[in-house]
Amino acid sequence: MQSIVPVEIIEQRIFLLRGEKVMFDRDLAELYEVPTKVLNQSVRRNIDRFPDGFMFQLSKEERDELVTFCDRFKTLKHSSSFPLAFTEQGVAMLSSVLRSKRAIQVNIQIIKTFVRLRRMFIDSKELSRRLEELEKKYDKQFKIVFDVLNQLLSPPSPPKRKMGFLVKEKVARYYSKKNKV
Repeated sequence: MQSIVPVEIIEQRIFLLRGEKVMFDRDLAELYEVPTKVLNQSVRRNIDRFPDGFMFQLSKEERDELVTFCDRFKTLKHSSSFPLAFTEQGVAMLSSVLRSKRAIQVNIQIIKTFVRLRRMFIDSKELSRRLEELEKKYDKQFKIVFDVLNQLLSPPSPPKRKMGFLVKEKVARYYSKKNKV
């Protein structure tokens, strides 16, 4: 089946918020090619289909953080509305609310993308578990290899900033000569 929306586009629109992978109403509306207002109206008319865990509304702080880190949400900066965030189950439920052929096809792609991301996460955990088993099995002869592999699997830590200031050598010599006189 020909892909309507590239998987990369969908992946870029999945965020991690409140410990859940979510997609925002305006991104979904864009993918379904409907106005955000129409999508939200359809959801509100069928609110019984979206219990807790399927959808939630962002708080002011979450919206402000989203605007700060994502340029495409800058129109929300002075808006009085707060976006809706849909979990994987909420996105699946949208297909029953939006009945166009495009909405159904895009929904299928989005669900496949969520599943693919979950598999990648599980595979990463499985690889980490296997490395730990091998590390226990083999002793110091492979310690360096395991250390490097664990370093590659762990997320990078932010660089530490140096405190204070650096004195250049010429400036230091100047002040030392000046103090001798």
